[in-house]
Amino acid sequence: MDTVISSNLPGIEVHGKSIRVVFMHKGVRHRHTLGIEPTKANLKHASRLRSAAMYALKTGAYDESEFFPHSRQGDQAGTASKRLGDLSERYMPLKAVDITAETQNRYQVALNACLNTIGRNRLADALIPADIQQLRVDLIETRAVSTVNHYLATFAGFLYWCEQNHFCAEDLAKHCTRFTKSNKDPDPFTYQEYNALITKGCLHPVDAASVTLAFYTGLRPGELCGLAVEDIATDLSKLTVRRSVTQSLTFKIPKTNKERTILLFPPAQAALKVLIEDALTRDAMDLEVWLNRHESRVDRARLLLSPKTQARKTDVNAWYVPSAWNTKWSNLTRRAEVRHRPPYQTRHTYACWNLTARGNLAFIANQMGHSDYSMLVKVYGRWIDSESPRELGRIWQGMKKLVQIAPNLPQ
Repeated sequence: MDTVISSNLPGIEVHGKSIRVVFMHKGVRHRHTLGIEPTKANLKHASRLRSAAMYALKTGAYDESEFFPHSRQGDQAGTASKRLGDLSERYMPLKAVDITAETQNRYQVALNACLNTIGRNRLADALIPADIQQLRVDLIETRAVSTVNHYLATFAGFLYWCEQNHFCAEDLAKHCTRFTKSNKDPDPFTYQEYNALITKGCLHPVDAASVTLAFYTGLRPGELCGLAVEDIATDLSKLTVRRSVTQSLTFKIPKTNKERTILLFPPAQAALKVLIEDALTRDAMDLEVWLNRHESRVDRARLLLSPKTQARKTDVNAWYVPSAWNTKWSNLTRRAEVRHRPPYQTRHTYACWNLTARGNLAFIANQMGHSDYSMLVKVYGRWIDSESPRELGRIWQGMKKLVQIAPNLPQ
């Protein structure tokens, strides 16, 4: 019996010491290993079997177990499960156990955008680098760079999972190259703009106090909305950031996954008096704060900011979500006739005001929740005056004090 090592028959492959039948139907590739030697006679038999199977598929009489009873299990599962859409439905529940529900929603939106663009019915093992490169081209046509980069990062994670499980070719994920994004400098408010917001933009004392607190603490909008009376020291000297509000009305721990303490300037202390007085008119609530996907804690607290304070309707939520705070902020800037910037710029303003006043970098970084001051240097470099004659004079005064303490030092 002569063994052949190749086949010129359509859809018939020599797979080691066996024969593999391959055919497509409605965009799905079927692949079955027959377990018979690749002789000329067996190759012709495989070709006839393939033709019969394809005909049965077209007429609706196809029974896979009848045509390929000895096909390997991996081949019987076939490539129907290798459609990108089907694979994504297997992937997301596995990914979801390690992320929050909020993040899962963001990932799902990103993955759906990529799948809808590249084709949900595409077979993973048929993808080539050019397909990923075309995806990048298609995505960037109608989306911002930051959005596309988020989509590509999410899709790269999905492709890497496909690679690890042998659903697609290796090294596809590395072609999800992110686009270069220009670094936008912070756009802080001037003190004159801040004053206009307080005097012209805010029509209610609570609004003025909220804006003041945002400018003089550097809190992120979600952290500001999640701040409670119980987070404030009784002498108003400091506050502790323990939670943040998400867009889905839930609470989570701060961005750095740990609490931080902020020492308060006098304007922030005055603002807190107003906010605490208002918050004490409301009952404390049990707030479920998610630590991760599977664990949470309950904080008994009175939130400082609530839409109920100025609501005309009785049925309103008990706390702000970031989008609602954004809407209020837009109204404040409009009335104040101040150039609109997102409310996150109050955090940038806090950093820039501190740096312009020549505050200690390590102290400012700690106040803002950074692990070190490298982020300050990177983001706010032009507000750090590194060549000021005043700084030289300050250092010289410190040196002279050292000389007084240790007179043997050279003068």
